[in-house]
Amino acid sequence: MPVVAKFCGIVIRLLCLRSVGMRPHAFYGDSEMVLDLKSLRIIQNADCERERRMVMAWARAHQRELMAGRFAPSNPRVSPACGAALAAS
Repeated sequence: MPVVAKFCGIVIRLLCLRSVGMRPHAFYGDSEMVLDLKSLRIIQNADCERERRMVMAWARAHQRELMAGRFAPSNPRVSPACGAALAAS
């Protein structure tokens, strides 16, 4: 998973799978928060409210950039950033 951001001890990585598309995963210590990129719905919640608010604010600010930039899917199932990794597996 490529790292797309680091701030305040939080590391955000982007998981790309054909079956689920792109999903940001935010790691803080031992906790992990998973978001649906398109709807910004929390799939798996982080334990800490402060980090959850920070990740949601980051996701809202960068949602369009992630979807329209180099991580934008060329088709609904594979993104260009992850296409080579998916083809190799």
